[in-house]
Amino acid sequence: MENRLEAILKERILILDGAMGTMIQRYGLQEDDFRGDKFQDVPCLLKGNNDVLSLTRPDVIEDIHRKYLAAGADMIETNTFNAQRVSQEDYGCQAYSREMNRAACALARKVADEFTRLTPEKPRFVAGSIGPTNKTCSLSTDVNHPEWRAITFDELVAAYSEQISELLQGGVDALLIETIFDTLNAKAALYAARQEQERLGRNVPVMLSVTIADKGGHTLSGQNLQAFLTSIEFAKVFSVGLNCSFGPDEMKPFLRELAAMSPYYVSVYPNAGLPNAVGEYDILPDRMAELMREFVDERLVNIIGGCCGTTDEYIARYPTIIKNGSGGYVAPRLPMADSDCLKLSGLERLELRPEIKFVNIGERCNVAGSKKFLRLISNHEYEEAMGIARKQVEDGAQVIDINMDDALLDAQKEMVAFINMLASDPVVSRVPIMIDSSNWDVIVDALKCVQGKCIVNSISLKEGEEKFLDHARVLMNYGAAVVVMAFDEEGQACTYERKVQVCERAYRLLVDEVGYDPKDIIFDPNVLSIATGMAEHDNYAVNFIEATGWIRQNLPHAHVSGGVSNLSFSFRGNNYIREAMHAVFLYHAIGKGMDMGIVNPASKVMYDEIPALLRDMLENLVLNRTPDAADKLLKYISEAKDEMEQRKEGGKDPLAEWKGMPLEERLRQSLMKGKDDYLESDLNEAITYYGRAVEIIEGPLMEGMGIVGQLFAQGKMFLPQVVRTAKTMQKAVAILSPYMIRDKKDSAASAGKILMATVKGDVHDIGKNIVGVVLTCNNFEIVDLGVMVTPEKIVEEALAQKVDMIGLCGLITPSLQEMINTVHALNEANISIPVIIGGATTSELHTALKIAPAYNGPVIWSKDAAQTSIVAATLMNAEKRESFLQGVADKYEHLRANYQPAHKLRSLEEVRKNKLDLFS
Repeated sequence: MENRLEAILKERILILDGAMGTMIQRYGLQEDDFRGDKFQDVPCLLKGNNDVLSLTRPDVIEDIHRKYLAAGADMIETNTFNAQRVSQEDYGCQAYSREMNRAACALARKVADEFTRLTPEKPRFVAGSIGPTNKTCSLSTDVNHPEWRAITFDELVAAYSEQISELLQGGVDALLIETIFDTLNAKAALYAARQEQERLGRNVPVMLSVTIADKGGHTLSGQNLQAFLTSIEFAKVFSVGLNCSFGPDEMKPFLRELAAMSPYYVSVYPNAGLPNAVGEYDILPDRMAELMREFVDERLVNIIGGCCGTTDEYIARYPTIIKNGSGGYVAPRLPMADSDCLKLSGLERLELRPEIKFVNIGERCNVAGSKKFLRLISNHEYEEAMGIARKQVEDGAQVIDINMDDALLDAQKEMVAFINMLASDPVVSRVPIMIDSSNWDVIVDALKCVQGKCIVNSISLKEGEEKFLDHARVLMNYGAAVVVMAFDEEGQACTYERKVQVCERAYRLLVDEVGYDPKDIIFDPNVLSIATGMAEHDNYAVNFIEATGWIRQNLPHAHVSGGVSNLSFSFRGNNYIREAMHAVFLYHAIGKGMDMGIVNPASKVMYDEIPALLRDMLENLVLNRTPDAADKLLKYISEAKDEMEQRKEGGKDPLAEWKGMPLEERLRQSLMKGKDDYLESDLNEAITYYGRAVEIIEGPLMEGMGIVGQLFAQGKMFLPQVVRTAKTMQKAVAILSPYMIRDKKDSAASAGKILMATVKGDVHDIGKNIVGVVLTCNNFEIVDLGVMVTPEKIVEEALAQKVDMIGLCGLITPSLQEMINTVHALNEANISIPVIIGGATTSELHTALKIAPAYNGPVIWSKDAAQTSIVAATLMNAEKRESFLQGVADKYEHLRANYQPAHKLRSLEEVRKNKLDLFS
């Protein structure tokens, strides 16, 4: 059946029916209609339980199906939205759920087949409607017990399996899991769907439709659309769409976002607006058709229909809007190509793009590695334990590792409780988690609590191929990425040759026999301790590093991770040496392709900051260059310890040493090291020297930030250290704020008003804030909208605030597309004021190629805060503005003309005429 549906969708847009509930209301049914003879003994009131009408008033349901098909629908939904035992329990009808689904299928199938026989050239399809239930797996409804859940994953799977079994046997052409407000509920439905399709030997397309709960584009359980897509990508669904929640006008920005990234067909069936004060819907059929036509004309959709408030009168307008002026059909949207990157998700997506050299997996929520965490979990002090997870995320951890394996703990119970607790924390829950356990039952129980796409650590071949394959299939069905340890039946792989052999064997089994997506495979070739006194251990780090290089070159799309702290176990008690050793190891391992690792995100030691003599010793040790490397390091540590003792006895004063450096160097070092011990006194001294706060920011502070950027690009600094640098910069700006207010009061009137925003999907604002500070010091009035700002909000505020220009900021690659979306929105609002582009991910070339051609006004890329203030001042200067903008336009035209992509770029005029084609 998928082939028939696909054949249609390749040619035209498919029309789904409208709201079942809205149509039922028109029949004025009473309690007796719902109860009939069959439910006389049910103690609950049944009016409103629409699913029972398939048994008590089949004539009404059949008539509704017939009206929708006559109106032009290609696909009708079964009257089974709440026909599973979880929802039916509210009405005391849970025992009848199978019968309801069976009857509903028979009615829909009968009418659809009747219409197909009348017009065989236009086949009609039946979708089995599967609602979200009235309970949530991801959230607690008890504020005093955030770990509590009203329903378990297994209970949901059981209820969905019962329903889906009847839908499949009843002959539906597709399964439609709709109005999804909790991704974990949807994952339970997907799990049940796969299970029942395999059991019955009947495969049909699976369609998903999610409902947005707020204007920020999140589901009720908190995920954004990117994270939702990542969470369900394992299911290889037929289509993904949006329904309910909003009318088509308010749904449009979210539909655009979904259409721009979905590798599946896209559906949309919005409400007829939001209910008014009397519960009615204000968007009438003709207006609905106008709004839906915009979706069609912009090629955003493959399937359209209606939700709350829509009837057959609405659907009757759709056959016209999917046709073009010549009598044919408007071309449907083409699914987007999926990326080759590993994608993970919490409430937000983490995508391991090539420019992300290394992902930090926070190590402190591990009872085996943290005595404090073990104590907190043992004493059930979950709030404080959550604080450890929160601190790791704040320090830069992009994934949180959770391990509860301790002989005195009930690991299954504690793992479930802690993961459920984390869902209540908005800081921690936005990042993906790594489920870390050697107990298979703990892993499975944990998977049933995670709505995002997580990593499981780990599986291996140590118990043989059969168990390895069984475990891999289970993990794939739950949609997890997997860490594969370099173990097999012979034990742990220690040598380079054994690591390569085991990893290659595991890769072939996973990819060729299980069908695991290679992007979701992460190898851990075993980080083992060096400098143990045993010569056979001296090459362990080298073996890991070399095996990493081989894996990345020979096992396509696979990743490499490792528990970095294992390396330095011999030096426990000396944290500085351990962190320095880790920095050296990571520098070389990342160079070979290690792209993630379990580390302490609060580590303060940077590769470039390790004293040269010590760094040479550590490199000799890690890379096993000399047989006496460990002895020399131990001697160095002993002498350094003696020196520190002498200092304590009245030797060198650390403050005196610090003050002995030039002021500019102190400020730069404070930023680079994330060190704020003397920051306030140094800045007060700088004010006396420089006079104006803006000169301090544009001078030594920006120089320090520039060095940080270079070190990060070279792999000598990692994200947690960059995050700490940003926090130090923020503190510096806060200290300087009173001086900046003073400077502004002493200066001239406003130089202009600038709206600034970090674009949707991006939460990074340190760069934007620095730019804002510099502009403020140059007398510009700043309207700062913060982070995660939608195009619609930018348009709204730009008009309301009457700004002179707009500054768009972004740090991550997806922000580039959001900037394009934003200038499109500005065009639609007839706004053409200058737009300044900035942020780490942006570039002058990208701005010239992609953003400038998409906008009807000037677009200028700025590399830093100092340049932005110059650009802004020039744009506000009537004498210099035109020649400046002409120079920018000429430069961008030159960049476009000389850029050689895989395909020949079109002229600027052609680009502007066909914007959607270029940016699709």
